[in-house]
Amino acid sequence: MAIGKDTALRLMLVDDQVNEAEAIVSSLRNAGIAVRPLRPESLDELASQLAQQQVDLVLAEYASKNLPFNEVALVVGGCGRDVPLLAVLDGLTDEILDSVQGLGAEGIALRSRPQQLLYAVRTEWTDLDARRSQRQLEAQMRETERRCDALIDSSREPIAYIHEGMHIRANPAYLEMFGYESFEDIEGMSLLDLVAPEHVDAFKQLLKRLSKGEPPPPRHELTARDIEGRDFPAVMEFTAAQYEGEPCQQVIFRRQAQDVDPELARQVEDLKQRDQGTGLLNRPTFLGLLDTAVAEAAGQGAAHGLLLIEPDHFAQLLEVIGLEDVDQLMAAMGQRLASVAEGGAIARFGEHQLALLSRDSDHMATSELAERVRDAFAEHVLEVGSHSLNTTVSVGGVQIGEKIASTSRVLAKASQGVGAAIAVGGNRVELYDPGAVDRAELERIEAWVARIRVALEGDGFRLDFQPVIALQGDGSEMYEMFLRLYGTDGEPVAASTYMPIAEEHGLLGLIDRWAVARAIDLIGERQRSGKRTSLLLSLSSEAVQDPTMASFIAANLASAGVPGEQLVLAVPESKVFTSLREAQEFVGAMAGFGVQIALERFGAGLNSMQLLTHFDPAFLKIDPQFMVDLSKSTDSQQKVRNIASQASSRDIRTIADRVQDATSMTLLFSAGVDFVQGDFLAPASSSMNYDFS
Repeated sequence: MAIGKDTALRLMLVDDQVNEAEAIVSSLRNAGIAVRPLRPESLDELASQLAQQQVDLVLAEYASKNLPFNEVALVVGGCGRDVPLLAVLDGLTDEILDSVQGLGAEGIALRSRPQQLLYAVRTEWTDLDARRSQRQLEAQMRETERRCDALIDSSREPIAYIHEGMHIRANPAYLEMFGYESFEDIEGMSLLDLVAPEHVDAFKQLLKRLSKGEPPPPRHELTARDIEGRDFPAVMEFTAAQYEGEPCQQVIFRRQAQDVDPELARQVEDLKQRDQGTGLLNRPTFLGLLDTAVAEAAGQGAAHGLLLIEPDHFAQLLEVIGLEDVDQLMAAMGQRLASVAEGGAIARFGEHQLALLSRDSDHMATSELAERVRDAFAEHVLEVGSHSLNTTVSVGGVQIGEKIASTSRVLAKASQGVGAAIAVGGNRVELYDPGAVDRAELERIEAWVARIRVALEGDGFRLDFQPVIALQGDGSEMYEMFLRLYGTDGEPVAASTYMPIAEEHGLLGLIDRWAVARAIDLIGERQRSGKRTSLLLSLSSEAVQDPTMASFIAANLASAGVPGEQLVLAVPESKVFTSLREAQEFVGAMAGFGVQIALERFGAGLNSMQLLTHFDPAFLKIDPQFMVDLSKSTDSQQKVRNIASQASSRDIRTIADRVQDATSMTLLFSAGVDFVQGDFLAPASSSMNYDFS
């Protein structure tokens, strides 16, 4: 499994003070980690939760009086599961460190150092994920090896495994080709014994190169000799492999027909490796080359460069040249790329994507090559049929080395680079180098800051609206408003890509004001056309803490002539918990001119209902995690019922977000939830035209 942006950390907190535990949860959520917290109040409850629920990490207060740390460590260590334990400390001494390590904790988390605590949590979670992934991969590998062994036995291709020049495995087709009855007849026999004398010396040199770790040739032609001494022409294909844990070479030994022209056979083989539309290498062939390059980086410390290249504004180009000329466009791009590729392998990697593998290329060489590629298109005209095109390209690159020696990760980073380059306007290089992340990250951040500022100065943000539907069918018209940034390819850019950057550079307040002003204008426009529409939008914690935000909202409402009750402002539960006084003042100010407040992601905290004794919202948006497989999770159903019941007793309306199916709708209705929304009901769109009747 891989930790993604939506992966929840199932965190157990052992802390005497619920406020302290909630503060840790809030700090992790503020850092972008989705947390599903548990807080046992006794050792029996601790043991029960560890046995019955999957827990990723335990954060235990070292100085706890209710659940002493040494007893917590014994329970966690004896639960029989791979659950890392971190000691939460208010201060650190040599004696405490020795004690923590002696009790088997994986590390420490300093309450007074939030960044250190965050780093410790992320490190242990990542390590746990790696261990789980390794166990899963090992199980999958054992199953794959079993299946491969069965396939090899039944294959009509002659296949053998060779270690240090000796046979360690051969299938029946291989034995039959050379005239042997069983594997015992050739077990331990040198492969050289099956080669005609005139080819022995050359084959010895090949085996020596393979033993040194050099990559095998794609094919090797020779004359083979069977058990009767009869010679026949053959072709060998080598693939690096493992057999019963030992590194070896898999050899496919094919007999060549006597009447086949070797040159013609080579031409046919070459055609198999080419894209028929462009003449460039095809994707499977390129992936084989990339696998080899990545393996060299992992095993030998080699450095290579991968570039993915896409034409900017492809949809517009398609309107000019037509779908039938896409192959010509890619062929012309391939020719242009070859002029600067310096012998690198070029492939058509997708419908409108090229790939370039530059071997033995360090970061500087890869970076310079990427810029030459970009310049080669920006400064020249492409001739495609009867069209002369002045097109630019976006380049996503990866410096392949030991730190990223995984083909899937290399391709993922290169694809992300292309997407990021397109999103900020194209004609740009985004190069990922694990050894130079800081520099590349700084450039990416600067580009995003500039783009956000441009969006705020004009209409760079696009708005989408999703209906919030009353389950009781009261006919009220309410939408949630979302701000979107779109790339030049027309696809929306995930908010997680740029909102943390906006927060770091003090732009969240400006985004909040832009959104609020636009929402009020839209409510006014709907009002003038005879439609009473409420808009719900999310605010950042900065808006709640900004003492001038209330007067800004009041001025905009007055200017537009909009009633305050048609504006609903949502703030996350976790943000309110850590800024309670400011949140109370904000709610009071909003109440003065009728604006309603919603608490979103409600129910994800350790004691969410306690918050309602200090904070009086008009709506609760139930945390979407409870909607995941709601029909199958009795725990989530009970949690939703409790939230709806207690909210109703306080005259607070509830909204269920990201509802997934009709069964969930029935459960939510019976639980007493007031409103629902989600793509299952009506996806967000650029217009407000849902029929609420």
